[in-house]
Amino acid sequence: MSTFEIVGDDFVLDGRPFRILSGAIHYFRVHPDDWADRIRKARLMGLNTIETYVPWNAHEPRPGEWDASGRLDLDRFLRAVAAEGMRAIVRPGPYICAEWDNGGLPAWLFTDPEVGIRRSEQKFLDAVGRYLDRVLAIVAPLQITEGGPVILVQVENEYGAYGDDKDYLRALTDRTIAAGIVVPLTTVDQPEDAMLDNGSLPDLHKTASFGSRSLERLATLRRHQPTGPLMCSEFWDGWFDHWGAHHHTTPFDQTAADLEALLDAGASVNLYMFHGGTNFGFTNGANDKGVYQPLITSYDYDAPLDEAGNPTAKYWAFREVLGKFVELPDEVPAAASPAPVVEAELTASVPLLTVMDRLGEWTWTDELPTMDALDHYTGFAVYRTEIDVAEPAVLELAEVRDRAHVLVNGARIGTLDRDHHDRAITLAPSRGTLTLLVEDQGRVDYGPRIGEPKGLIGPALLNGEELSRWGILPIGLDSLEPVRAALLASAAARDGAPLAGPALAGPAFASGTFSVDEPAALYLDTSRWGKGVVWINGFNLGRYWSRGPQRTLFLPAGVVRRGVNEIVVLELDAAGTTEVRFVSEPSLGHTDF
Repeated sequence: MSTFEIVGDDFVLDGRPFRILSGAIHYFRVHPDDWADRIRKARLMGLNTIETYVPWNAHEPRPGEWDASGRLDLDRFLRAVAAEGMRAIVRPGPYICAEWDNGGLPAWLFTDPEVGIRRSEQKFLDAVGRYLDRVLAIVAPLQITEGGPVILVQVENEYGAYGDDKDYLRALTDRTIAAGIVVPLTTVDQPEDAMLDNGSLPDLHKTASFGSRSLERLATLRRHQPTGPLMCSEFWDGWFDHWGAHHHTTPFDQTAADLEALLDAGASVNLYMFHGGTNFGFTNGANDKGVYQPLITSYDYDAPLDEAGNPTAKYWAFREVLGKFVELPDEVPAAASPAPVVEAELTASVPLLTVMDRLGEWTWTDELPTMDALDHYTGFAVYRTEIDVAEPAVLELAEVRDRAHVLVNGARIGTLDRDHHDRAITLAPSRGTLTLLVEDQGRVDYGPRIGEPKGLIGPALLNGEELSRWGILPIGLDSLEPVRAALLASAAARDGAPLAGPALAGPAFASGTFSVDEPAALYLDTSRWGKGVVWINGFNLGRYWSRGPQRTLFLPAGVVRRGVNEIVVLELDAAGTTEVRFVSEPSLGHTDF
């Protein structure tokens, strides 16, 4: 039976001072088959601990529907950490930020206006309590006191940047202890006086988040945490990317110097991130400080391990620094080899509008509901009504969240983009069906716009007159079987021949197959496609967009089958080619931040 506690100015493991040298790996952003590899590479770099957030909205997508399987198997992940002889830190939120959709908070929480998010309001506390009970039932038996790897559990996350409700923090702390957590409890805030004051309680150990000016930030932390070990529990060693912007990097030598200064001061550290992974599916978050900025699918983060798990120059620089403080393993990770190059063709396609009725159920109403009002919290929805205008007319909406393709009688008119503040579009004289295909591009994960509903925000006006009699169809994409049936019929009609013409006009689904001799990690080249989503063997890789900076999608080896594999693409705009190409290296671009 081991112990882990705070004694004086030290973390103490089994009676001996223990410096935490941790790296963040989000189990939910990495294929389970890759967990052991990423954890092992952390140990080989000189780390002794793995930290992870827990995303409430992924584990409980609807009230009471709990999922801890596959990529969400926290128990399996923590046992993989233990198997490598490492310790673990768990940060269950309930809010995690993490550039994750809605900061990890379930969208369904926000449908009841009486729920007081992140404060001591009873409905919220009840929901959070049930969530924490489920998560901590996994964590408690895996504490170090029970022979497991968990040495710290964090309460809330950067709460001082949001509020100062001490009763709320007390309720979370009491619930955590009641769930059987006996290891030290921590909080984290940016090293600013107000945030450190507001974001913690006297019996919680304060830590800080920063990525530079280590000594200055540690001094600020020490003023607010006069005793106990100093810890930067988020040492920002890179940054995240938005669509349409450059790929952020940080100079590895400067970041390594800041890390060394932190360690020279005797502090413990958690590298955020050690390995970033991928925002698979529709899990990416967004920022909005006046301009909406959805995050890309890659969460590479310019971390020591890249998105595919390969060591970068930053890995070796950090390893050299860590070697000044700990004895490094003799073993080092093998050099990365180029990914296999594979080429194929899309051989079947079907317009989204012809298959959409198979993907959901219509709701008819005179008012314009949000997607959330229909219990649809991610992906796409179709809005439809009838119009009859003899002259050019202006369609105007209060807001689009987040992107809408506008079609009249199935013909595309244009696109309304939230990040361009588009709210109006001109329609030619026409009579018939007005259709808007709306995409939720990721919920804001930080700031006051967390929790806002998605879809079209009304009223919808045509030449100043409110449109009514709307049909709304939430598009369900958890299963592709309805789409697959239509695509198989299309492929059969073509007898396996490539699609007519070299391009693909969206919105449309398209499919094909590719073959590999052995499963391997691959990079799908999307540089000649427009905007859309890709599935491989039913696994949602995430979004692509010609805006960049991301030009490839990472495909984990655990998704690839020996022999024939299926690819399904939902192209929303227009693809310049129907070729499917897997290339040898990822393409993110590199610009110093």
